[in-house]
Amino acid sequence: MTATTPPPYDLGPSALLALVGVLLALVPLSWVTYRNRHGGPAARHKALTVLTLFLTFDLVLFGAFTRLTDSGLGCPDWPGCYGSASPIGAHSDIHAAETALPTGPVTRVKAWIEMTHRYLASGIGVLITVLTLLAWRDRRHGTISPWWPTFTWFWVCLQGAFGALTVTMKLYPSIVTAHLLGGLGLVMLLAAQAQGYLRRPLALPSRVRALAWTVLVLTVLQATLGGWVSTNYAVLACADVPTCQGAWWPPMDFHEGFTVVRELGQGRDGGLLPFAALTAIHMTHRLGAVVLVIALAALLWQLHRTHDPAGRRWALALGLALLWQLASGLSNVVLGWPMVAALAHTGGAAALLTLLTTMITRAHQADRPGR
Repeated sequence: MTATTPPPYDLGPSALLALVGVLLALVPLSWVTYRNRHGGPAARHKALTVLTLFLTFDLVLFGAFTRLTDSGLGCPDWPGCYGSASPIGAHSDIHAAETALPTGPVTRVKAWIEMTHRYLASGIGVLITVLTLLAWRDRRHGTISPWWPTFTWFWVCLQGAFGALTVTMKLYPSIVTAHLLGGLGLVMLLAAQAQGYLRRPLALPSRVRALAWTVLVLTVLQATLGGWVSTNYAVLACADVPTCQGAWWPPMDFHEGFTVVRELGQGRDGGLLPFAALTAIHMTHRLGAVVLVIALAALLWQLHRTHDPAGRRWALALGLALLWQLASGLSNVVLGWPMVAALAHTGGAAALLTLLTTMITRAHQADRPGR
């Protein structure tokens, strides 16, 4: 038996996939409704937003797990699996592909990992859709503009499109990196909305707030570089610290390494991506980490100097997140990119972005105390 090649897009299973998403979303929706049965709309909106943020954070980690286990093509079509809504219906095709190439991209385990990621993503999409509908229904009594969840809904739709392209374009590095950034952006959007309901203003001097915005931008850029390292499998290009390949400045090809329009593992001319390009990608991420650490250390110092105890608590939280990122990043290099360290590094980036977004949102709330 030989494996069949499915068409890249098969929308036949879409209805069943959407149904799975609805069923998964019913669990947190029921829990929020029950827990807030005596509260008003604002209480339910707040609880649902915070819970959706938590689940989206988990989804980002599961997406990283999907990528790190090379399960991104576990089902090589979209949104189903060989035209089926689950790997069960695609059993014969998966078996044929796995028999032909036992260590290839399509195996039974990888198919289930990939489809589980799609199921969870569809559930998050349903939750954000419900948040949007509720925000418009109760807009006269809401504490945040309904345009916030509406923009988030458009964002999650775009994220779904990038998820489809990740599969159909065979893990095209720029698409995979954009998909990772989309997930982190979704976490940041939900974190900002959650603060709209929580209303915990944080008084920060203008210079500290400007520095916080700078650190946030640098963190997003560093996350982009980290995604580029991961999607190009450049983590192991340097196996020593602080040097790389025994040198402070090893041979590097930045032109090839940062050519965005190219397929996975290929250079600009269609040949194999040279090792010097992988080294350039890795070293750029290291240099970006140095810049970010300096900027974040300056922010921590400024927060610690504030007279508000809340500022010092934020300095502690951000400092712990920074130490987590440094430890997990170094572990990826010296331990040979173990799964636990790689997931911890992705989770640390998401946590750092969530903390910065939350702090900046609360700082801007202090400008509008009456709202």
